[in-house]
Amino acid sequence: MSFSADDLIHIDADGYRDAYDRLPFAFQHGLHQLPMFQPGALAALAERYKDSPEDYFIAGSAATPGTKFYDVTQNSAKPHEALAQLGNAPVRVLLKRLEMHDSGFRDLRDTLFQRVMELRGGLGDEKIVRLESAVFISSAASTTPFHFDPEVTHFFQIEGPKQYHVFSPDVVAEDDLERFYVRGAVNIGQLDLEGCDPHEEHVFDLEPGRGFHQPQDAPHWVKTGTVRSVSYAFSFETTASRARGHVRAANRYLRVIGMHPQRPGPNPGADHAKAAVMQVVTPTLRGVRKVVRQVSGR
Repeated sequence: MSFSADDLIHIDADGYRDAYDRLPFAFQHGLHQLPMFQPGALAALAERYKDSPEDYFIAGSAATPGTKFYDVTQNSAKPHEALAQLGNAPVRVLLKRLEMHDSGFRDLRDTLFQRVMELRGGLGDEKIVRLESAVFISSAASTTPFHFDPEVTHFFQIEGPKQYHVFSPDVVAEDDLERFYVRGAVNIGQLDLEGCDPHEEHVFDLEPGRGFHQPQDAPHWVKTGTVRSVSYAFSFETTASRARGHVRAANRYLRVIGMHPQRPGPNPGADHAKAAVMQVVTPTLRGVRKVVRQVSGR
């Protein structure tokens, strides 16, 4: 399947380069007109996920935006079963790694990624270490609680309204980032919503044809409108963004022993040394944690 990037995404090049991975900003798109996002096609896609539990996440609605992410009740239904429940109770269905289940979504992801990299001015010396896409299908009046993700994301509203509340990544304290990255796992980061200045909040009232760019580590929470919502996103990490995580993990260890490490950025030489050490240490720590879990039965 081939796509025309000019028809799919409309972003001002100068504004994009200025705000990339720093500030959330809105753009227009045409993804909602594609056949692959129509209800019948999405139902068929969900059916293909039934034997891939590692590639989907299904949960109810958070009681409040400040609810802890994994305190929300998870749903044991298969994705196609959960879609049938959307009209009966608040349900959120996340279909991950679309490109592993449908070649059309792989082509779409690659086309969009190539376009935004052109707008950015290329990757330079960076390389991609993770590039994935996802579809979010949510019932009306459902809330995704406050959290952040360790990746750069471009978000596209496909069906129904959705209100997206997002902060710039610089509102997150280094201490919170260090605690997250020291775990060395790709997951969501938990934060206290009450600790963020509401004056720093960006609110995007999304509808089909509208999207926005979400920087790495940008905290956010989401509320759907009065009807079903469908959204698409592609996210990625580069060697540079992954290295920042390694630096913060190293800083966490340094802080524990009483030092006051510098945040990533001002001293590239020190950052490189910290990241290099953590690339060696992190796999070993994962192995130790795995053995401890096995021995302890947890």
